[in-house]
This record gives sequence, C-alpha cells and structure tokens, in this order.
Amino acid sequence: MRPEKNPIYWFYGSASVAFGIKNNAFSYLLLIYSTQVLGVPGYLAAMALAIAMAWDAVSDLFLGHWSDKTQSRLGRRHPFMYAGFILLPLSFYALFNPVIDITEANRWFYLLAAAILIRTAVTLVEVPSVALLPDLVKDYDERNRWLALRHAFGWYGGNGLHVINMAFWVGAFGVGVQAGYSIYGVVGALIIGGSILLSSLGTQKVASALPSPTEPFRFTEIWHEIKQIAQSVTNQNFLWLFVYSLLVGAAAGMSTALYLYNVTYFFQFSGAQIAVTGVFVFASPAIAYFLAPALGEAFGKKYAAMAALFGAIFLYPIPYFLTLTGLWPEAGGWNSLIIYSFFVMAEVVGFIVGGVMLDSMMADVVEDSEVQTNRRSEGLFYAARSFAGKAVSALGIILAGSIVSLVGMDGIKSVVDMTDEMRVELASFFLPLYCGLYLVAIYLISRYKIDRDTHNQNLEALSKQ
Repeated sequence: MRPEKNPIYWFYGSASVAFGIKNNAFSYLLLIYSTQVLGVPGYLAAMALAIAMAWDAVSDLFLGHWSDKTQSRLGRRHPFMYAGFILLPLSFYALFNPVIDITEANRWFYLLAAAILIRTAVTLVEVPSVALLPDLVKDYDERNRWLALRHAFGWYGGNGLHVINMAFWVGAFGVGVQAGYSIYGVVGALIIGGSILLSSLGTQKVASALPSPTEPFRFTEIWHEIKQIAQSVTNQNFLWLFVYSLLVGAAAGMSTALYLYNVTYFFQFSGAQIAVTGVFVFASPAIAYFLAPALGEAFGKKYAAMAALFGAIFLYPIPYFLTLTGLWPEAGGWNSLIIYSFFVMAEVVGFIVGGVMLDSMMADVVEDSEVQTNRRSEGLFYAARSFAGKAVSALGIILAGSIVSLVGMDGIKSVVDMTDEMRVELASFFLPLYCGLYLVAIYLISRYKIDRDTHNQNLEALSKQ
C-alpha cells in the first residue's frame, strides 16, 4: 500500500506544523522581538536564548531516553506528547503576549523564563513524536518518504504563518511594534495546539499496540541510566551525525537569528516583500517531497544529503556578494526581490532534502545500535541529535547577537540608519562563518557508513534474535 493511503502517514507528518511555527518564531523573530520590542540589548537577548537552549539540550537526552523506556497503556511516546500539548501553546502565547508588566528590571528574566518553558514543551512533543518512525517504517527507502512529508508539514506550517505574519501583522505594524507580535502569538498558539492534538490522537492506536520496553526508566538508578545513554551514543555512525549537528546547529542558529536583519536592512525589503519571498518558498517543500525519496533511492542517503547541502551552501552567499559589488538590482526593488526569492527557494529545497536524508540516516542508526546493545534507543538518538543542534545553536545565536552589536545595529529602527559600511561588516562577519561551518559538516557526513545493504543486514540479524 502506498503510504499516502495510510492515515498514520498523515498523522505522523502533521505534528511538524507545530514545530515549524515554533522554529520559525525562534529563528526569525525572537532576537529582533527581544531587542526592538522588549528592549533587551542584542548580547543579553542572545545570552538568555543561549541559556534556554543549553537547558533544553541537556533535558532532551533524559526525556528521549525516558520515552524509550516508558511503560504505559498509551505507549512509550504519547504521555510526553500530551503533556507538551498543554504546555507548548500556553508558553508560546505568553512569549509574544507578556502576562506581566514588562519593565527594565524584569524583561531579561521574562524572556529567559518564556524561552525555557517553550523549549521544554517542544522537547516533550517533538522528540517522542519523531522517534515513532523506526517502529512505524522499517524499509530503508520508505523512511525517506515519511520524513519528506514531515519536513513538508513543518515548512508549510512555519512558512505559511510567516507569510501571513509579514503581510498583515509584524510586517504591517513594523518589526519594532508589539501589536503585530501579539496577534501572531495568539494564532500561532492555536495552530500549534491543534497540530499536536491531531497528530497525537491520530497515532495513539498504533503506538499503544507497539511492544512495551522490557526495562523501565529508574530515577533511583540514574547512574545506570547514564551509562546506558553513553553506551548507545558511542555508536560510530551516530557520532558522525552528532558532530554534524553541532556544526550545522551553530550555522543555522546564527543565520536564522540574523534573517530579518539581513532582509530588512541589508537587502532593504519591506514586510510585504518579505512575505512574497515566503510565497516562493511554498514551492520548496513540494519539490523536496518528490526529489528527496528519488535522490535517496538513486544515490543512497549519504550522497544525496551531501549533494543537496553543497548546492544550497554554494548558492547562499551569491546575492550578498553581488549586492556589495554593485552587480545586484537596486536594493529594495522588485527585481531584486524576485531574483532573491528564486535563490531562497532553491536553497530551501537543498536544505530540506539534506534534512530528510539526515533524519532518515538517524532512523537507520536505531537498528545498527540495537544489533550491538540489544536495546532500541530511537528516542535517545533523535534527542541527542536535537541536543547537539540546540546546544550549539545557542552559540549561533550568541554570534548573531554579537554581530548585531559589533556592527552597531542595536539601535537601528529603519533602513536609513543602516550605512554601506555596516552592510560590508555584516557580510564579512557572517558569511565566512556560516559557509565554513556547513562545508566542514558536509565532510563529516562522508564518514557515515550505513548504506542500504548494511541496513538490510541489520534487519536480518535482528529478525534472528
């Protein structure tokens, strides 16, 4: 049966709508919201977000391992997902609609508390949700299609609300005005809650029928649990993906935190124009949905990931270089916008295909590790990879906030405040770091060893146990 005819396929994928919205908010809006609305200086805002990420990174490992060993009538994963269903929408709303009077004395602490609550809530839902895949799908190539759908849902959820937000709310009121963020926070919270509930209820029956773990998580024997975590994460194939995530987390955290600064002050696009770029990006998940499984089947996951990511990172700096050399169309004009949007659309296709392959490669590590440890650790593996990305993404946000302060952009409120010298400095700090980190990460993917034959051998070995 084609996966499109299986309701579980759609329920599994739909959870990513919530994560797409949250990721978009944290990546593109939160730093500029913190500095220009809450009034927290860039380096202090970066510090608060970094602390929240560090907390989240540590909690991910234990929650992932705990979900691997949870014995419940609801299954291993769903008790965590239902807890996140309550916490995530409420904390997302509170972030963009402060529930206390914000003052100079408390604004940093409010930002920190809201960020920690949201990230904890996301961990409760996202890690158990994505970890369902190795139990739901065993086939090497079929996993690519399930993850392509999940990535598509995430991009359509996050980018869809982003387009509306830039057209009618934050983009219309201005990035330094609370009103637009307030509307965004309400709508985002409602969609997040609906997405989590739909996916959790839709996958509940199949999750309850899965075998229960033979060994429970024991808080009283936490050192034993830590040793099991260490045993699982020393799998060599996992380690390459883990270190890859460290580098990409730093690059992505820096890039996305600077996104609105770049498009607003470097390329000089208006809120409505930024929304148009988002409309172009609607094509990217659809293209990647068909492209990722085809490339994975033709070339294998590793080489498909490397090619897709290299293509994206090759395209990324071109608009910046052409702008600085005077070869790009007039800043803020529609010719500039359309060409820039095609670049972004192509880059996003590459990043999605790479992400699908990497997530699918992580699913294959589950059986590779089980052959060695006789224990399934999918929650731990996805949590550890998430841990890497979040922990080092904190570094990326610190770098972004520091760049904002170094370039002198903390006090900027409009495009006229941005000088050509500041644009040169922004590109000079940002682009070498971003592209360099990705190139090293692509090399690390080449060290991963599980291919289709290895995966099938692992499945055969496990069937004989």
